[in-house]
Amino acid sequence: MLTITELFIYPIKSLGGISLTEATLTDRGFEYDRRWMLVDGGNRFLSQRELPGMALLQVHLHEQGLFVQHKNKPGVSLLIPFEPTTTETIIVSVWSDRCRAQPVSAEADAWFSAQLNIPCRLVYMPQATRRRVDGRYATNNEITSFSDAFPLLLVGQASLDDLNSRLEQPLPMNRFRPNMVFGGGTPFQEDEMKQFSIRNITFYGVKPCARCVITTTDQQTAQRAKEPLKTLSTYRQRNNKIYFGQNLLFSRQGTIRVGDEIRL
Repeated sequence: MLTITELFIYPIKSLGGISLTEATLTDRGFEYDRRWMLVDGGNRFLSQRELPGMALLQVHLHEQGLFVQHKNKPGVSLLIPFEPTTTETIIVSVWSDRCRAQPVSAEADAWFSAQLNIPCRLVYMPQATRRRVDGRYATNNEITSFSDAFPLLLVGQASLDDLNSRLEQPLPMNRFRPNMVFGGGTPFQEDEMKQFSIRNITFYGVKPCARCVITTTDQQTAQRAKEPLKTLSTYRQRNNKIYFGQNLLFSRQGTIRVGDEIRL
């Protein structure tokens, strides 16, 4: 039997994730997941690809909004209201997509610029913004937040266990930034999970996830090394891309909980 063992959201794109016992599916993925994003002076998204130090900024859910702390600087923190105080909108880019976003506040811009040592702005995706997933993989004109391309990422614990059996030092699941982790089954079973259900919600595995340098970034220290891409390239590479995990779309909104059964 396959069951959900972990759930995660990443409210601010490329910052630290939050582990949950249950998560609410909205029209564009889990609630709060990547609804905020940092952009550079050209309004292009920033990520750990170029700024590994983003891993050191940890996000927590607070009654009044997002509470962000620097892991190495006790007392250095910022509270971000769930709703921006501005009404201004700008056009931002995530890869080749362009969509409308709201700048959050001058205070947030100054705080993140100071922590990352680069001029940047924090933006929010309002409900009116409808960023569609790639039409080649969509099943019903689905939308997503500021994720790279799809609203959800699934990884099997057996896949990580298989990888760790080949490494000198095992790596935690946070290197791969999934939304849902499942236990049971076989290594890389998610590759073949084209359709399954959880709590009467149907999920569609639409595209294996190609991995980048972020997986080589220690999420506790922001230090980089060669693994896991070096080892994954020996058995998970095709067409010059290294795959780990499955991108998902889903049929409707609802709630997913740790312990839920996956029905194939």
